[in-house]
Amino acid sequence: MPELAAILPDAVRAKLDEIDAQHRELTVQLEDPEIAGDHRRASALAIRRAAIDPVVTAYRGLKKLLGDADEMRAAIAGSDAELAALAREELPGIEDAAARAAESIKAMLVMSDDRAVGSVILEIRAGTGGDEAGLWARDLLDVYTRYAARKGWRVEMMDLDADASVGGIRRAIVNIAGEGVWQELAFEAGVHSVKRVPATETQGRIHTSTCTVAVLPEPEAVEVNIDWANDVVEHVTTAQGPGGQNVNKVATAVHLVHTPTGVEVRMQETKSQAQNREKARRLLVARVYEIERQRAEAERAGQRQAQIGTGQRSEKIRVYRYQDNIVADQRLDQKLSKTKVIDEADLGPLFEALIEQETARRLAAL
Repeated sequence: MPELAAILPDAVRAKLDEIDAQHRELTVQLEDPEIAGDHRRASALAIRRAAIDPVVTAYRGLKKLLGDADEMRAAIAGSDAELAALAREELPGIEDAAARAAESIKAMLVMSDDRAVGSVILEIRAGTGGDEAGLWARDLLDVYTRYAARKGWRVEMMDLDADASVGGIRRAIVNIAGEGVWQELAFEAGVHSVKRVPATETQGRIHTSTCTVAVLPEPEAVEVNIDWANDVVEHVTTAQGPGGQNVNKVATAVHLVHTPTGVEVRMQETKSQAQNREKARRLLVARVYEIERQRAEAERAGQRQAQIGTGQRSEKIRVYRYQDNIVADQRLDQKLSKTKVIDEADLGPLFEALIEQETARRLAAL
């Protein structure tokens, strides 16, 4: 039976050793009473550990199998003929199990970083199509909210720009947190196109409308170094839009500008200046983190390659054809049911197919 170095490439083994060490460190941190008392931090750490649990367990199991194989080979080379015969009989099964475990581990490994991100900021913007685009953006937001409820994810509305005239939305920013949230929702980044008869259409004609979705991983504060005193300019203003005297006359809206990157964030969802500032800072951190993440990926790759979760808005990723009851994802061969995806908010099969495809692509690149 080959050694560990022979069945797993050096880079894969190094990554697995790193993840194993991270798992041990996370366990130590979660047992720290100070961290346990900070619910938000403890929850984030628990999600990260749960995400790497399967690959760590499998890796430790693989090393045990290889240890067992070494013992069998030692028995075969020993002087006890009966024991050698038993070992010779058992060794092939152990070798096969180790080979299967190695392949399974590689498949889990390539998605482990995605599973470890337990919080995302999802932004939906109405695109082309006028009022119908706003209604479509509202419908998509509803789908994501209902799917999050099915998964047990926490949803927090961060900002909402609604169009009261027809009931649609121009823009919505939501924080969605829970195990596996980035691994799945990262696939939603891009342009979503719908072909249907709008509620505002009086002659029954089919219209095409779009909205764009951006998905940003929300990093822990320690992962992004922002000098709030020197690198961020803050403006506090009155809110814009309808809402009465408090919204329009009291300075509660927070506008932040990160001067090194030029990233700007404006938050006015609540009537509390402090709450708007906290939400604006979280969104700013996520956007700055995404810029740095993309820059690092570009440097490593040397060129931009197809990937999920970048938040790029120029590419149409999915078409929803209501009259045909079809959802066509541009990255997949099979078509899905509009009833399942939209009406029932059952995105699970769609994400499973996309994850399987992405796993295969990443394995091929190892």
